[in-house]
Amino acid sequence: MTALSADPAAVSAAAEYDTLSVDLAGRAYDILIGEGLLARAGALSRPVLRQPRVVIVTDSHVAPLHLQTVEESYRAAGIEVSSVIVPAGEGSKKFDRLQALLDDLLDSRIERRTALVALGGGVIGDLTGFAAAILLRGIDFIQIPTTLLAQVDSSVGGKTGINTRHGKNLVGAFHQPRLVLADTGVLDTLPHRELLAGYAEVVKYGLLGDAGFFAWLEANGSALIAGDREKRRHAVRLSCAAKAAIVARDEKETGDRALLNLGHTFGHALEAETGFGEMLLHGEGVAIGMVMAFDLSARLGLCPAEDAARARRHLQDVGLRVSPLEVAGRQHWSVDKLLGHMAKDKKVADGKITFILVRGIGKAFITQDVDVQAVRDMLATSIEG
Repeated sequence: MTALSADPAAVSAAAEYDTLSVDLAGRAYDILIGEGLLARAGALSRPVLRQPRVVIVTDSHVAPLHLQTVEESYRAAGIEVSSVIVPAGEGSKKFDRLQALLDDLLDSRIERRTALVALGGGVIGDLTGFAAAILLRGIDFIQIPTTLLAQVDSSVGGKTGINTRHGKNLVGAFHQPRLVLADTGVLDTLPHRELLAGYAEVVKYGLLGDAGFFAWLEANGSALIAGDREKRRHAVRLSCAAKAAIVARDEKETGDRALLNLGHTFGHALEAETGFGEMLLHGEGVAIGMVMAFDLSARLGLCPAEDAARARRHLQDVGLRVSPLEVAGRQHWSVDKLLGHMAKDKKVADGKITFILVRGIGKAFITQDVDVQAVRDMLATSIEG
């Protein structure tokens, strides 16, 4: 992964918004990053719409905060708009909620040229994007992510899907949005825990491929979390640029794109054991999972122990959990159950679990050649203290 400038001065603070492009042949789209974009969503979306009509899909937490602003922006741009509100939370990423959403959208008599607008966090983006991928055999959608995690990760790249009892995101489709509007001003409305969970995905980009960005986060992460607007915008921009570059090279995750799953194989297993609920948010699972990936890499002699300690220390310093033992309400973990969840991961090939390991900060790689006993030993240490 090519390192990007870690100097906020490289982006003009006076710029109205930053524009990045996801370069996919015939399906390229822009990511706009800045403040005040929700109020301009209609005008900014209009050029990519095939029909002056959208249906906004949002959730019960986001709707009271932002739905009216976005609806009014579309109406002001001469675009017909209606909305569907689903229950907030990971529980909406399942078949029955997808079915209810599809029925609501079909009841509204949408057409193939109608676009959906995903207004919310990663759950809404994944659910709405999957609905768009299968409704009428595929319609357009726009991402308006309202969480840090969604802005830097799930809204970019076209991964959509829902969860099943077998694991996270095991049913879905690659379906690219037509536009992503990342309004960094809305991050002020996030609960602190949600902001921290999103920050874990920001750190991921430094740990997997940009040591300079990770060093910048070590120096500036606390200010970013505390509310520094320019630092937030800069972090979102670099994170999106990193992901856009990888997606352009490997849209369907047949190679390098799997690097973006650093921490996720372990994190998803932890999420599955806690029921994909409030006990462990996705970004919190990723933070713990990244620490596990670094610890395993160090155990295998692949990564300097000081790099593993440095990754753990930064995540801990900003207030993220770094161990399964820190998951409030969880009394017991099982190595066998965690391995069972990992064996159902989407990246399993020929019966082997795919791991994203590291040779140091900014040096992630993909492998299936990992001693299972070493994984068991690392997991046992992690869950027993």
